Amino acid sequence: MDQAIVVVGSIIGAVICVSIAAVAAARSDCAVAIKAIESIARQPEAKNTILVTMLISVGLIESIPIIAAVIAIVLVFANPFIS
Repeated sequence: MDQAIVVVGSIIGAVICVSIAAVAAARSDCAVAIKAIESIARQPEAKNTILVTMLISVGLIESIPIIAAVIAIVLVFANPFIS
């Protein structure tokens, strides 16, 4: 019975962790895109540089929920509290 509670708790914690990471990444992607559009509107001649920087930033931001999902899966399936 105690192991079932630990398993359910770890699954719920993993779901919460991945959900928060996904929402934070989506909000950050929106912020980066908004700032890039504003920058391109101010300096259209620097469009290529701004676009490359924006794409790199979005890629780095999107890696955070992927890493969070991998860590959550590892903690669910390799839980040290289950003997």
